Amino acid sequence: MVWLYILLGILALAAIGYMAWRSHKTVSEAEARQKSKLKKQMTSNIAHELRTPVTSIRGYLETLIACPDMKPEKKQEFIEKAYNQTLRLSELITDMALISKMEEKSSKFQKEDIDLFDVSNEVFEEFGERIVAQRVKVENLLEPGTVLTGNKTLVYTILRNLVENSLKYAGDDITIHLECYSSIEKFCYLTYYDTGAGVPQEHLDEIFERFYRIEEGRTRDVGGSGLGLSIVKNAVKFHGGDIRVINRQWGGLQFFFSLRRHAD
Repeated sequence: MVWLYILLGILALAAIGYMAWRSHKTVSEAEARQKSKLKKQMTSNIAHELRTPVTSIRGYLETLIACPDMKPEKKQEFIEKAYNQTLRLSELITDMALISKMEEKSSKFQKEDIDLFDVSNEVFEEFGERIVAQRVKVENLLEPGTVLTGNKTLVYTILRNLVENSLKYAGDDITIHLECYSSIEKFCYLTYYDTGAGVPQEHLDEIFERFYRIEEGRTRDVGGSGLGLSIVKNAVKFHGGDIRVINRQWGGLQFFFSLRRHAD
């Protein structure tokens, strides 16, 4: 029964994370009014997103408790499904905490000199097995010595979430491409694209919204927190830049984003 207590403990952690997310710091009345509508909407979205894995875990555990004579292989299957939902829950809480920190405690992120070429290689190494398994061709055209001053964790997260988005939703046998197409005194201008499935045109303006669902094309049916691209947008803005996305003429999504080279 050790696994049962572990899962219940994770559920308790999720509840704590949810309450922490809902809490907000004292702000001026003007700021409170400005953010009131967004906070209400976010609270509703967060409750919905947390409810899905929690309900699944509860269902698996109730079945296991109600059927003590269940065959071992079936019991193991239910335990693994419950565990996978806890991973989804953990990812959701982690992503919510990161967005909250970027919005409310941005000064806490330390800045240092970052070589984008090195960071990109670390990202591609992390996904090495999946890249091979999905027969993905990687075109990393970043040059060594492409340096900016920023937060390495957030820059890593930008590239990681873009790559993960492609691996999750663009399909197999695709190409992913990353390059800095212009670098001036103040900014690095980068583009990232894949050659997989695109997004219906009417959804393009919404894909950076938190928990936004796309019913066709690149869907979130394969899981994830639903916050990946929202985090990318916030992290780009943290570095003084901007980001936009288009559907490529030949298929796939293409992102254009800028990062300030030197901190203010």
